[in-house]
Amino acid sequence: MFHRPAAVRRRTAAVAVLGLVLAFTAGTSSATPRTRPVPRPVTHVGSAPGSTTALAGYVIRSTAEVADSPAAVSSPGYPAAGWYAAGPRSTVLAALLAAGKYPDPFYSANQQKIPAADFAVPWWYRSDFTVADTNSRTYLDFSGVISAADVYVDGKQVAAKDTVTGAYTRHELDVTDLVRSGTNTVAFRIQPNNPDKDLTMGWIDWLQPPPDRNMGIVRDVTVRRGGPVALRDAHVVTALALPSLSSADLTVKAQARNDSAAPVTATVSGTVGQVSFSQDVTLAAHETKSVTFTPAFHPQLHLTAPRVWWPAGMGAQPMYDLALTATVSGSTSDRAHESFGIRDVKAPLNADGARQYSVNGRPLLIKGGGWSPDEFLRWDRTYVEDRLRYALDLGFNTIRLEGHIEPDEFFDLADRYGILTMPGWECCDKWEGQVNGSESGDKWTAADYPVAKASMAAEAARLRDHPSVVSFLIGSDFAPDKTIEKNYADALSAADWRTPVVSAASDNSAPINGSSGMKMTGPYDWVPPGYWYNKQEGGATGFNSETSAGPDIPTLDTLRRMLSPAELAALWQNPSAKQYHRSPSATFATLKLYDDALAGRYGTPTGLDDYVRKAQLAQYENVRAQFEAYGRNAKDASKPSTGVVYWMFNSGWTSLHWQLTDRYLDQGGAYFGAKKANEPLHIQYSYDNRAVTVVNNRTTAALGLTARVTLFTTDGTRRYDRTVTGLDIGPGGASTTALTVPASVSGLSPTYLAKLVLTDTGGREVSRNVYWLSTKPDVLDYAHTDWFHTPTTAYADLKGLSSMPRATVTATGTTAEGPDGTSTTTVTVRNTGSGTTPALLTDVHVVDAHGTPVLPVRWSDNQVSLWPGESATLTATYRTADLHGSAPRVRVSGWNTPTATIGLHSPAEALWKKGTPPGGDVP
Repeated sequence: MFHRPAAVRRRTAAVAVLGLVLAFTAGTSSATPRTRPVPRPVTHVGSAPGSTTALAGYVIRSTAEVADSPAAVSSPGYPAAGWYAAGPRSTVLAALLAAGKYPDPFYSANQQKIPAADFAVPWWYRSDFTVADTNSRTYLDFSGVISAADVYVDGKQVAAKDTVTGAYTRHELDVTDLVRSGTNTVAFRIQPNNPDKDLTMGWIDWLQPPPDRNMGIVRDVTVRRGGPVALRDAHVVTALALPSLSSADLTVKAQARNDSAAPVTATVSGTVGQVSFSQDVTLAAHETKSVTFTPAFHPQLHLTAPRVWWPAGMGAQPMYDLALTATVSGSTSDRAHESFGIRDVKAPLNADGARQYSVNGRPLLIKGGGWSPDEFLRWDRTYVEDRLRYALDLGFNTIRLEGHIEPDEFFDLADRYGILTMPGWECCDKWEGQVNGSESGDKWTAADYPVAKASMAAEAARLRDHPSVVSFLIGSDFAPDKTIEKNYADALSAADWRTPVVSAASDNSAPINGSSGMKMTGPYDWVPPGYWYNKQEGGATGFNSETSAGPDIPTLDTLRRMLSPAELAALWQNPSAKQYHRSPSATFATLKLYDDALAGRYGTPTGLDDYVRKAQLAQYENVRAQFEAYGRNAKDASKPSTGVVYWMFNSGWTSLHWQLTDRYLDQGGAYFGAKKANEPLHIQYSYDNRAVTVVNNRTTAALGLTARVTLFTTDGTRRYDRTVTGLDIGPGGASTTALTVPASVSGLSPTYLAKLVLTDTGGREVSRNVYWLSTKPDVLDYAHTDWFHTPTTAYADLKGLSSMPRATVTATGTTAEGPDGTSTTTVTVRNTGSGTTPALLTDVHVVDAHGTPVLPVRWSDNQVSLWPGESATLTATYRTADLHGSAPRVRVSGWNTPTATIGLHSPAEALWKKGTPPGGDVP
């Protein structure tokens, strides 16, 4: 994740992997375990060849509390008294939290009270499944074991921990000879995890690591049934004609394996949509052969006018389905299914050595964020989908996964929504231990190389058909050495991996894949907004794989959910206080850099509310500037920007840094700053040269636009006003400079406001942007840049904002329920003041009857700034159920606007109040 000198780099790591539990909870307020009987999950497995059934769940217990032998524990009928229930994908701690054993670990320092010693020994995972007959062959198929396991079925050991090791390795165990008709048992003895010693997952410095280090089983364990011939590794290699997109060639591949002791001839037939194909394959006893269908021998696999998959905003996201069947003597032996998309991805290095992605022949600026799963790896599809929808709402096209490579459903959702994904291995633990010098992570032993290669093979096979996956990063802070890279390359080649492979997320090279074309220059802590426009360090040039100005203080609602009163007091009063909810890293233990800048630019906070409102203002301007700078520079002739990944998109727990949306999916200044910067057609101000630029991210040109720029003192007095007409901007990220604001404007106050408005040929407002600026610039000390920030030696003077007169904002609105379980609240906010003072950064929250924000929510716009007489109509869409039966209300607040909460009415009620009943006639 970070590349910096070992002398200053100290990171606390813990292991994490993908995970699920029965209920996605953050723990309960009770520390007393439930006393009711623990349900014993039993999975009913069908007999149909080709069927795959995931185990429904487990009961778990520490081996320190189980004296019985593995043979007894793994035998049907074992009582398992006093064991805990666990979901089908669950870490140990996730199960214990669901059982109520510990209080909410997301609140205060509760997590520190969970004894890590409880997880220093292996834990048993036990599950029963039933089989009606034993005529079909039976296999256990799984990955996601953290960190290793001995595996037993019906009292017999079927695999050992030196084989079942590594979070990503995949295992198929033929248990046909052990399985009996009726109830069967599988048991895993899960080993403790240490990411410095095991090729698993760690949290690095993202958050306080969980005490169990995520030991457990975090992907499905499935029971597969089949006949004598098994189909495995089914996939499709696509070749799209460029630039016409008029045709595509499909090559279908699979492995046919004879699991019987006699020769056999199987017919392998398949379909892709309306296209069908077939061939026979003869197999000796226990032989495996590749089965390939190519357009050369099956012309129907040459598609004309294919349905091409595009990233969101560039086109549609159609998917194709492959279905294969192996039959022997007229009977089905096995089936395989796979979804895939047709698209082309390339990522060559440009003239400056930066990686430039293109999809289907169209170059695009990568705009995204770093992804974090839940800290306890609890999978919740709805929660994940909510966050991916937020990514689209922010105008993102990409999510980067540094380790913590999510389950299949994540990539299915990314395919559906058109969100590009960049998975890869993580830094700062065993994955880079062989190449990162004296930093954390043990050196590799001979046993680690095959585990790493098997991990690469398994993930490549799992991800290759997802059109959303556009790269795999085989290194993060460091590139692999030639031996490790060769193993990865061989595994990728064997899996028919066709999308770009990147050596590292940092500016490093590897012998086979060459230069990464990426930079990891930070920053990771506070820098001023103008930093992003300088084409040095982390500024807007090249491909920055992870970067942000560090802290992202959440809303006051969230802060009160996550911090104790004493912690809330320290948050605003003591910049040097260690913040447990920031990071385990000593570098990021406090908020001092951030707090010093907040006080230096905006003035010393006078209370918690004042601290939070200043934080939202600061985060809005900084995040907006980061994305605006990269957007403006994307088409530059010299050192263009090609990609930027905000570090991070979200947090896996209740955090004070590296998040655009918080754990509870609330949205503050950072979120709406990013949303504003990435709007499809956007007018923006450049901190470096005062240029007013229009950026067009749409797929069509924008013609005949008018840009107006007005500068005001903080009391709303106009000091500069200029309009430029007839602006034409091409599509696909093109930009044009409308005008340049003079370096000096008479009568401006040290703190002043800039209002930018873009209108179309009909005079309709299509983009609006308001900046708070200073005649005194921030001064950066690049000579003393370190790995995480560039010092600021003088701050811009924005203290004048504190003396802005109060503005009066009124709000009216209605709520309507949709047919799909959602509601839409429409709110019109209006500055009704009689003077000249604008209402700066007016925020609207939909709340329930208790004043609790309704989350998640997607706003058309928010945190708007309004001059007297101006209004804005905003819409918010959310799940009706999240109101918990209460009527929605809206809470309006702002920089210089008092907070007020108002009730809403349905559209019918609003009409009635105007004198027209729902039927239409006046009574």
